[in-house]
Amino acid sequence: MIDALLGSIFTVILSVIFLYKWVIIIAAIISWVRPDPYNPIVQMLYRLTEPAYNLVRKYIPTVFGGMDFAPIIVILVLIFLETFLGKLFMSM
Repeated sequence: MIDALLGSIFTVILSVIFLYKWVIIIAAIISWVRPDPYNPIVQMLYRLTEPAYNLVRKYIPTVFGGMDFAPIIVILVLIFLETFLGKLFMSM
């Protein structure tokens, strides 16, 4: 029973990480076309991604030549977490 509970928790966590990676990718693509800042979808994407970007920007200057590397760094961290948690779950 405990294995089923832990398996379910790991599955939910991995699913959230997977979805958040796609939110970041979609937000980055939308930012290329200068979206309407009053659009509710754009505002939602901004609210979902900016806390993670600000955390990265606090420690690493990520703007070089007008290009923001915070999304790439966040995605790399999420890939690391996804891989680490997946292997941790498989070893149980």
